[in-house]
Amino acid sequence: MATALLTHPDCVLHEMGAGHPESPQRLKAVLAALEASGLASKLVAREAPEATREAIERVHGHDHVELVFASSPSQGYAYLDPDTSMNGKSLSAALRAAGAVVAATDMVMSGEARRAFCAVRPPGHHATRTRPMGFCIFNNVAIGAAHAMAFHGLERVAVLDFDVHHGNGTEDAFHDDPRVMLCSTFQHPYYPYSGADSGNEHIVNVPLPAMTDGRGFRAAVERHWTPALEAHRPQLVFVSAGFDAHREDPLAHVQLGDEDYRWVTEWLVDVAERHAQGRVVSTLEGGYNTTALGRCVVEHVRALAA
Repeated sequence: MATALLTHPDCVLHEMGAGHPESPQRLKAVLAALEASGLASKLVAREAPEATREAIERVHGHDHVELVFASSPSQGYAYLDPDTSMNGKSLSAALRAAGAVVAATDMVMSGEARRAFCAVRPPGHHATRTRPMGFCIFNNVAIGAAHAMAFHGLERVAVLDFDVHHGNGTEDAFHDDPRVMLCSTFQHPYYPYSGADSGNEHIVNVPLPAMTDGRGFRAAVERHWTPALEAHRPQLVFVSAGFDAHREDPLAHVQLGDEDYRWVTEWLVDVAERHAQGRVVSTLEGGYNTTALGRCVVEHVRALAA
């Protein structure tokens, strides 16, 4: 069964000013790498639709959504927090980034695709129920997980987050909802300076010290994520696919290599095969060395499509 690729041109047009690390070049590099690898031609390409207000407000409060819509500028930039701003295309990009995960969920649940990768930006996992932050406007993966439960009636889903930063927004969305298991590895102490003490039985946070290598990362996943997921038995696996724990990334200090992203993807596909009929929906989060980002997305998508 096919693997889907969802993206939209407006996700490239969103930008937050010269020198900002979360730049359009990130998505350009991802799409170029998928094309150069030959993978793009093997994927089912879909244009990401805009998420509905109903889908977004399953996760975000009405005031959060109103702020984003009201802040959309006709020219220049509107700042949502010190690290996060909008230009004239950002609202559409944010709606389509969230809508991609919703649409990918529908494709996977209907059997149109077995797995999906959403090549979108802005990223989402720092956006809490009440505020944008950390380059994130809406929490794309949380919106997809909430849709899976509300629309498709799933009782157990998992969000696996291997971005180098703690997925604080995703934890905020589901901290009190045991239907959603969040498994998150992240450098600690590091932005957003959360997660080390906030977990519970279905929020499996695994802080990693700076300079953790692939061996340490793999051991953490197998020791902490595996038993939790075996007990939870997710019916659908979501992935917050951040690639900024790579040794070449300029924004952090974890030492993963390309092969570690292939390993963790093969590992999570195996989890999905055992419990979720193989169903995986992955969406792009961080990764700021564009060369390494492109390579690692190819490893990730190749394992999803295997």
